[in-house]
Amino acid sequence: MATIQDVAKAAGVSKSTVSNVFSKKRPISKEVADRVLDAARELNYKPNYWARTLASKETRIVGLSMEGERVRFSAFHMTLLNGVLKECCSRGYRLLVNTLPKDFSSQPENWSSDPIDGEILLDPVVKDPRLRERLAGPIPVVVVGRPPGEYEAKVSYVDNDNVGAGFCATEYLLQLGHRHILFLNAPRNRTVSQDREAGCRMAMEAVSLQTDPRRMVYKPSRGNSVEYGYRMALQHLTAQPRVTAILTDTDKVALGVYQAAAELRLCIPGDLSVLSFSVEPDHGAEFTPTLSCVRLNGELLGSEAAKLLIDGCTAPSRVIKRVTIPSELLLRESCSPPPGLVPIMNSASRLEIT
Repeated sequence: MATIQDVAKAAGVSKSTVSNVFSKKRPISKEVADRVLDAARELNYKPNYWARTLASKETRIVGLSMEGERVRFSAFHMTLLNGVLKECCSRGYRLLVNTLPKDFSSQPENWSSDPIDGEILLDPVVKDPRLRERLAGPIPVVVVGRPPGEYEAKVSYVDNDNVGAGFCATEYLLQLGHRHILFLNAPRNRTVSQDREAGCRMAMEAVSLQTDPRRMVYKPSRGNSVEYGYRMALQHLTAQPRVTAILTDTDKVALGVYQAAAELRLCIPGDLSVLSFSVEPDHGAEFTPTLSCVRLNGELLGSEAAKLLIDGCTAPSRVIKRVTIPSELLLRESCSPPPGLVPIMNSASRLEIT
């Protein structure tokens, strides 16, 4: 097996020059770099990854971690993952996708340090044990989503303005004339659900309406999203006064709502309007009728989180940064005024939340 010394000899350069060609830590002229790479290809040489890691004390791997019980990515998470991967690829980093347990103390197999230079944490929750454990360690951490209050000033994070998004979505439904709105929110302990609920309440209060707590529903931490949307929609669509608009956390929850409406022979949007968060354009367009949504720009969230993290790995800083990614309201076919009403549209309505 060829060694770095063999490549150096064949290319007529020093071992340190060969090392710098592969690590890109120091600038090397194109002529010399090409000569080294030609020699490496001829000899079928590949750097020893772990030897280089031990020498440089960095792995050039970043972690992307979610709760241990959450083992499936939603459509939103997949677009976010694409953004992280693109940034890692362009910066010469690899990505390790991982799950973290809720209780580290009870699982000693998780006490070992991870082979990563930094970590992105998804879906922060109130009193998040992952943040407590990770922030006590030496590696940089970036959160996607708003960290809970006690950590908000201690860790860098990337997020949408979810209060503004909740306000904008609810305001739009109110302007169409809806007053009986059901919000099928994310789990109660997620910071994103708290922010969207706050925005929803603000929009209701702006038109002197009180939020009915029975229509502010939180998804269980476990369970199928489509089933949750179907079950909750059936329950509220058969109650009086009947709900005329439903705002959902994800497109999967919205799919359950569509199924319930079909079973009850309710027409979307004539009898029921549906609007969703966490939908990327291609997914909402697959619904019949097409689904109006708040586009959260998951890929941009992911790329900005990776950029923030890798910058922290390469040039450690104690400055805590917050990056807010704009979201936008995409209006399609699933929303209309409730039966018999004419919409009261405000020309100043915000269609972009920054």
